[in-house]
Amino acid sequence: MEKLRMGVLGCSGHYALRVAAPLRGSLLIEPYAVASRDAAKAQGFADRLGFAVSYGSYEALIADPKVDFIYIPLPNHLHLEYIKKAADAGKPVLCEKPLCLNAREAAEAAGYCAKKGVPLMEAFMYRFHPQWVRAAELVRAGEIGKVMSTGGAFSYTNKDASNIRNIAALGGGALMDIGCYSVSSARLIMGAEPRRVVCTLVRDPQFKTDVFTSAILDYGEGRTSTFTVSTQMFPCQRFTAVGTGGSLSVEVPYNMYGDVPGHVTVSVGLGTRLVETEIAEQYLLEFDAFAESLIDKTAVPTPISDAVANMAVIDALFASAESGKWENIIKY
Repeated sequence: MEKLRMGVLGCSGHYALRVAAPLRGSLLIEPYAVASRDAAKAQGFADRLGFAVSYGSYEALIADPKVDFIYIPLPNHLHLEYIKKAADAGKPVLCEKPLCLNAREAAEAAGYCAKKGVPLMEAFMYRFHPQWVRAAELVRAGEIGKVMSTGGAFSYTNKDASNIRNIAALGGGALMDIGCYSVSSARLIMGAEPRRVVCTLVRDPQFKTDVFTSAILDYGEGRTSTFTVSTQMFPCQRFTAVGTGGSLSVEVPYNMYGDVPGHVTVSVGLGTRLVETEIAEQYLLEFDAFAESLIDKTAVPTPISDAVANMAVIDALFASAESGKWENIIKY
């Protein structure tokens, strides 16, 4: 079977560091073309990472009839524009998280692609790792009873003023960059949408982005999710769920290594056990799952409605930080 030819918009450091190597193992995808607004930069990126073609504009890549689908790892403020341009060209899109700057934009992107008949998926790679597949299975099976609480932390240190994660106008900040993972994983394991949220945050005096952010998501019936995220704190990743009959935690929940087994610790009345899952490259699993849906003409593995719902929670968190009060989730 011929591989799907992928076009990448932007000479993304994320792609080079985390995606390029795993995709070399794909039997479904050929990294075919890359584009930059700087043609020389695109050519150098293509030469280094094995793309057959490079372009000096995103539009030129999108217009290439040989490109079967588009991957968008551009800065957050450009997502909606290029999702639409790809859809206009009939190209399916796998777009990095967060899908857009807010839920209104995410709903607009989803509706636009639906009208054009073009598949669109948000790229939350962690959901494809066997450790999360197993954790979700255990929760659905009732292993820890009714999940009453999830808690987590995700942090790193980045004080580079030129980095897009520290530029407010480009959609930077802790909540958008890594808080989206905390919201997504909480919703996944709780198996529900929060009714209201409360949030506190501290903004960097220079960047104006949020750098320390903590939140509570309230699902009703006493069920809550809490988390803290930061772009100026010691690197940390944690996720724990506690239910009426037990608890579970994922050891390295998000930036999981591709060369060691995953670990989920499960505690129930019988005792505590360590569930070890197979070694896996979560980015390869994500991209191949998306490619399979295109080849088989089936729904994308993570529905775009999930991306819209995730952004709605993030919108409410920002609103709460402004108001200092609980804020309800606005549904789109």
